[in-house]
Amino acid sequence: MLKYINKIKKFIGEKKQSLKHPLYRNSFFIMLTSILNSGLGFVFWSLAAKLYPKDAVGVATALISSASLLTLLSRFGMDYSLIRFFPIKNKSKILSTCIIIATGFALIFGMVFIGGVEIWSPKLQLLKSTKCILYMLFLAITSITSLTGVSFIAMRKAEYNFLQTMTTGSRILFLFPFIYLGTLGIFGAISISFFLACVVALFLLLRLGIKFTFKIDKSFINHSLHFSIGNYIASLFTIAPNMILPIMILNVLGPKETAIYYMVFIIVSLLFMIPNAFSVSLFVEGSHGESPSKIVSKSLFATFSILLPLFIIIYFDGGLILRIIGKGYIEGLPLLRIMISSSFFVAIIYVYYSLKRIEEDIKSIVKISGLVFILLIGLSYIFIVKFGILGIGYSWIISYGIGNIFAGKRIIEVVLQNR
Repeated sequence: MLKYINKIKKFIGEKKQSLKHPLYRNSFFIMLTSILNSGLGFVFWSLAAKLYPKDAVGVATALISSASLLTLLSRFGMDYSLIRFFPIKNKSKILSTCIIIATGFALIFGMVFIGGVEIWSPKLQLLKSTKCILYMLFLAITSITSLTGVSFIAMRKAEYNFLQTMTTGSRILFLFPFIYLGTLGIFGAISISFFLACVVALFLLLRLGIKFTFKIDKSFINHSLHFSIGNYIASLFTIAPNMILPIMILNVLGPKETAIYYMVFIIVSLLFMIPNAFSVSLFVEGSHGESPSKIVSKSLFATFSILLPLFIIIYFDGGLILRIIGKGYIEGLPLLRIMISSSFFVAIIYVYYSLKRIEEDIKSIVKISGLVFILLIGLSYIFIVKFGILGIGYSWIISYGIGNIFAGKRIIEVVLQNR
């Protein structure tokens, strides 16, 4: 009896020690940051809707969305290169190079956007005035802040990225003194909070011995160019459906179904945060030289351990969640149940992408992400006509399921390497 008790104690001790692994700690803070960011965003916009006129909120939303899109496009996949090469190269040079290039392109894209604002977004004509300076400053600040956040994750310091996000929460407080400014009040509140987050990030980086230099490391660019561009294309394939599908549903089925899909997708996105967090942390650990076979197993085990109970809760209580959002959204329950089932396939794909990034096999990532993108968009259009809004759910399951056929083989090989 004593023998078995000692074995149980040993097992529990090993599990406790395992939980201290950087993979879990980093993943925990990445998930926590995503949840905090979503929560702060909800509170901020809900409060803004009560304090400010609808027109001001609408224009401010468009301003922030356009700036976020331009910042995302200007990275060119360098955020992935930053994680992959940070542990093995000069950190100050890498971060400085990424910030200079990404911020430079963000400003160029910003000037192009402002120059053709009558075409892209006629409602944002205010950017044709001196207010464009504030917009350009915001682009620069968000670019720097996002990349410093990635650098903390790359250094296994995701808690610092969480601290950054907490700092951006100050935008809620800045809403009150700027009410008289209307649209600029909302935009200014966000801008100031991001500026403070940027200052906090640069201070923390200095404490970690990383200094910003106004020089571009050409050797890093040459070494990482293929890696960056490949990941950039793959990330566009992954993100694009989130923007294309609502437009497709609106044109084919109408605004009611579009609203239902959007609310369902917000709930499903909460599940997607889990595999995303563990896959990013897996990528970080692999870049630090950890054995892929061990960390892939840990990542898969942790992901499904959290994903499965949440799936069960949402599957059976999803109707309650949709009723809280609004009575009209209960019609989205069948779609919700189908789409959360796809989260398991999405998890496998995310782990596969991280594994291939560690192996620097970017061609495979582009191929699989491209295949999933084509299947998802193509099947969605076909299935919407035949099955209505449920067709979107079927498309998610089939496209990511087919992607799993290719991804699963490599993951199994890696997991079994040291067995």
